[in-house]
Amino acid sequence: MIKTIAIDMDGTLLNKMQKVSEENKQAIQKAQTEGVEVIIATGRSYVEARFALDEVGIDCPVISVNGAAVFTEDGKIATSNPMSAVTAKMVAEFLEEQGIYFEIYTSQGIYSKDYENAISVLVDIFVTANPELGPERMRKFAEERLQLGQVTSISDYSELFSRSNVEYYKILSFSKDVQLLNQVASELNGQGEVTVTSSGRENVEIMSTAAQKGTALETYVKEKSGSMQETMAIGDNYNDVSMFERVGLSVAMGNAPLDIQKLCDEVTGKNDESGVAQAILKVLKQSAY
Repeated sequence: MIKTIAIDMDGTLLNKMQKVSEENKQAIQKAQTEGVEVIIATGRSYVEARFALDEVGIDCPVISVNGAAVFTEDGKIATSNPMSAVTAKMVAEFLEEQGIYFEIYTSQGIYSKDYENAISVLVDIFVTANPELGPERMRKFAEERLQLGQVTSISDYSELFSRSNVEYYKILSFSKDVQLLNQVASELNGQGEVTVTSSGRENVEIMSTAAQKGTALETYVKEKSGSMQETMAIGDNYNDVSMFERVGLSVAMGNAPLDIQKLCDEVTGKNDESGVAQAILKVLKQSAY
């Protein structure tokens, strides 16, 4: 019997318009009503995650920034697994040497050295997912997303690294040169203090080795005296693999890459088909017998 459900956001819970469908909302609330705990596990910052959840009135704990920070249902930080300032600075300098655009996720928000590039990156992502809507509409959407996500423009990252009261959760890099990204990921993976993953073909996410969705989820479940065998994880990409490897039931989205689908026990519908709701309702029905 499944007692905990962990759900990724982008490409999973959210559709192409970055919204939670009515079907997904109702399925989550049904699970909660039946005593199943739902926890969001996302690469997004807590602020970004909460915005999408608040739109539809979903209250639950959030594993944010791929496990670098975990928040309780009432928004209090439960645990954090940041990189050291020295490690974050090393990664930032390496990416700058490679000419790769990146953003730094911290306990004080998200920082970008090139705000216009931040907008362009989001526009590219949104237009690729929604080619029928056009770049002008997507630019407005991207600007709103950056404002809501509290992305702050900074002229020099060294000023950020000089602060003493900041936790460094994640460095998110983007490039259309996928080969270069793969080379960067390979080189950084050789560093002992960081783990490298991806939530899309054109990005690389760098965090502390302790910051993984699966690790954070396992810690959370055990603290609640639960069992990972009675936990289901739903996701669509490589930053979800650490969850898939630990849970009793792993479910890939229909829009997930084929190698991710092959890793999982089951495959549900696509994110634009409310595949999350399909997976939840299926497991609730099975638990009823």
